Amino acid sequence: MTQDELKLAVAQAAIAYVVEGEIVGVGTGSTANFFIDELAKMKDKIKAAVASSEATAERLRAHGITVLDLNEVTHMPVYIDGADEINASGAMIKGGGAALTREKIVASVAEKFVCIADGSKLVDTLGRFPLPVEVIPMSHAVVSRQLNALGGNAKLRLKDGQPLVTDNGNYILDVHGLQITDPLALENTINNIVGVVTVGLFAHQGADVCLLGTAEGVRSLIYK
Repeated sequence: MTQDELKLAVAQAAIAYVVEGEIVGVGTGSTANFFIDELAKMKDKIKAAVASSEATAERLRAHGITVLDLNEVTHMPVYIDGADEINASGAMIKGGGAALTREKIVASVAEKFVCIADGSKLVDTLGRFPLPVEVIPMSHAVVSRQLNALGGNAKLRLKDGQPLVTDNGNYILDVHGLQITDPLALENTINNIVGVVTVGLFAHQGADVCLLGTAEGVRSLIYK
């Protein structure tokens, strides 16, 4: 199976976690896009969606799905999103699509986080994928130095030769070369650096379930 076929398989499996008549939180990225396309097939059975990025909101609306501002939402049974890496305890690296802050905020409201990913995303130790850190623009140099002091190599994410700007008007630092053996502790440490908006470590609020696409079919990993 191709990677896209694996992503489609887990997106289809994730539909089983959507609660009819309720609001669903939707993530950002290529795997989430497959899920959005599947969600469109049952759009009349859900109340609305909350998007973790402008790109996701646009794709949802293009399918005729109502998108709510998170401030309007008090109850959301499930948030469904991909991951750049996930480990055996459900901790994840996210933010390859530069939506880590909004993803973490939307996920915090949901009762359950369902991660959808192809099998290559399951790792023993997080960190092979560069760890994204969203920062206030004026702080990116000073934050880079502090991230480098933790043993990483922080690089400013660029787009068309200029710093990539997130939906929140911030920059992304990608930290290469980390071996994250204690995701909870590192999440705390980086979030406490002045100038950091959010680190793309989802350890304190990791996945409850991971639907993992493999050549043998979709594996369900239950964490909580």
